[in-house]
Amino acid sequence: MAVARYGCRPWGSILGLLGLALAAAAAWDVASLHCTFGSFCECDFWPDLPGLECDLAQHLAGQHLAKELVVKSLKAFVQDPAPSKPLVLSLHGWTGTGKSYVSSLLAQYLFRGGLRSPHVHHFSPIIHFPHPSRTEQYKKELRSWVQGNLTACGRSLFLFDEMDKLPPGLMEVLQPFLGPSWVVYGTNYRKAIFIFISNAGGEQINQVALEAWRSRREREEISLQEVEPVISRAVMDNPQHGFWRSGIMEEHLLDAVVPFFPLQRHHVRHCVLNELAQLGLKPREEVVQAVLDSTTYFPEDEQLFSSNGCKTVASRLTFFL
Repeated sequence: MAVARYGCRPWGSILGLLGLALAAAAAWDVASLHCTFGSFCECDFWPDLPGLECDLAQHLAGQHLAKELVVKSLKAFVQDPAPSKPLVLSLHGWTGTGKSYVSSLLAQYLFRGGLRSPHVHHFSPIIHFPHPSRTEQYKKELRSWVQGNLTACGRSLFLFDEMDKLPPGLMEVLQPFLGPSWVVYGTNYRKAIFIFISNAGGEQINQVALEAWRSRREREEISLQEVEPVISRAVMDNPQHGFWRSGIMEEHLLDAVVPFFPLQRHHVRHCVLNELAQLGLKPREEVVQAVLDSTTYFPEDEQLFSSNGCKTVASRLTFFL
């Protein structure tokens, strides 16, 4: 889903857009002055945590723990002028539940340039590490890349997508960057943020959500203490996961394991309405129902959770508009 909002406020008329542009330009000047004389802003790191919290509240469906953990972790980290270690979050869950969406929001609300910021680094196994036979070469390149970019700007964001597909052993080179040491390789790195994204633990999270539903418990009653152990076991027992024997989990270097729950029909409806709003279209009930009816659900008996979450909502809409 495209992210096209200004401080979690909906775009208005052409005149409204012009006003926002002028306001943004003025804010940029003030921000630049603050960055020049203050110590809070570094590089193009200019966090808008209220905007992030607002956007998550309005647009992230069905993820009470993810909202709470992400906002709480970021607030504590950003407000600390001298953090003892980088912020390290690991996002887990089924496909289409919002993991990539949240990571894109983090880039948008933490850096002026969003995902295009020179200090936001997005790694994909298919693009950056496609050949397991070259793992040793990838290790050297990744260590050099992280070290070099942290030297250029301590306020950097590193996103690692599809951790399930990374060559085993690659992530061990990151361990020295994630702990509480003062420097590593001569580089101050304690203000960096590392986000790891994977489907690992998704089936276990789904099972916890299903059992809660069968027990007539609200999904908002599911606590982190219920899902964190099953996620950790799923990752630790998976030799195909990027954390396998990396020391990252064994040394407890993750600040938060963030679970994303499977989405029910009313959550998918929320996504459909969001997508229509992004397109500037008024919601039409027959279109919404058509998208919901074309979505597959599981388990077979209950038909409770969307098989693809909200991932295919945008493409399905084109068939019914």
